[in-house]
Amino acid sequence: MSRLLRDTLEEWASEARVPHDLADRALRRRAWLPIGATVLAVGLAVAVAVFAFGLRGDNTTVRPATDGVSVPVRPTVTSTDVRGDEENAPPRKLVAAGNVALSAYSVTKVEKLEGNWVRDRRTWSLYDPRDDTYEQTPWAWVDVAPGLQLAAVVEGDLIGKKVGILDLNTRQIKAWIGLEHAVGSVVWSPDGTKVLATAYSEYPDRWQVLGKDSRSMPESTRIGYYVIDVATGEADYHELGPMSRDGNSNARQDLGWSLDGSLLWQPSVTGTGKVFLDLDGGQREAPAGDHYIYSTGRSKVSPDGKLVLGRDGLPTRITDRSGAVVGKQEVLQLLAWADNDNVVALGCAGKCGNEFDNGLVLVSVDGSRMTRLTGSHDRNKDRWNWVLTPRN
Repeated sequence: MSRLLRDTLEEWASEARVPHDLADRALRRRAWLPIGATVLAVGLAVAVAVFAFGLRGDNTTVRPATDGVSVPVRPTVTSTDVRGDEENAPPRKLVAAGNVALSAYSVTKVEKLEGNWVRDRRTWSLYDPRDDTYEQTPWAWVDVAPGLQLAAVVEGDLIGKKVGILDLNTRQIKAWIGLEHAVGSVVWSPDGTKVLATAYSEYPDRWQVLGKDSRSMPESTRIGYYVIDVATGEADYHELGPMSRDGNSNARQDLGWSLDGSLLWQPSVTGTGKVFLDLDGGQREAPAGDHYIYSTGRSKVSPDGKLVLGRDGLPTRITDRSGAVVGKQEVLQLLAWADNDNVVALGCAGKCGNEFDNGLVLVSVDGSRMTRLTGSHDRNKDRWNWVLTPRN
């Protein structure tokens, strides 16, 4: 019996009342159910659909049938031991260093569609603290909250209209939040109390192949975003169309959080690379210090506030706050501070034959020490992308 099926059966057995998503579950399992149960499920689905229709509007608040989730206290990390899986890329065992851990990752395959259209398909794997491994999941998108206790998942094939809050330790969904519009990504706020979900009318990661080295990207299909309060389960929707081609020509235009979680931002190719918004979508000035933020939402500034990670490129550089170079590193990208002296990076250490056949490494500020965290990935195989999350 698969872990997913086992966990689902345990979840059903533990519920003393009718599950809030009984209609969805029954419809998914209609091939197994007797006719009477199927009719009951259809009736419930119609009632849910009538209720959801009344919530339509430009900016709405969705209040799910379930209560919110009690956000657990974030743990205090007392160990800075380096954990790695040097033989595998993507890894099979926990990868962590200092206060940062690889909490999830996706493997992306390119699928051919009709005509000359293709699209990306991601398969997500999620950290399992029960055995310090990674487990493949069926979700369309995954993000893990600081503290590595909760995950936000999008139910669906490529985009979906339900966001789940998953307990990493029990592998149980603590709450489902139903949405009117399909979302293509989720990201936790820095304090782990809210989830930001970007909505699309169509799956954004698709394009036309025009020639051997030529492609045409369609217009972005972004239509808005939800701010989900995890404690209450409420999802506030706000319309927000795509940026102009001059500001951002990418079809995927996911939103992110400012470093303190008070504002949102959308990626841009102009200015500082980000346009900041308040939670209601009004444009705001960039917060002080937020030009030191990656597109992932992680700070480029060291925990003690003294050093700043530099741009991508071999070699990379770390500077002090005045801009003076304090160290160079033989890596391609500096990704996240493990502590004040070491950085998780993308690079080649040891067995790599080419700097582009690389993996995750831990490198010191002065570049003199480098430790492999994962195996080296062949650049000609399916892409894999990591989610790095604070451990507390």
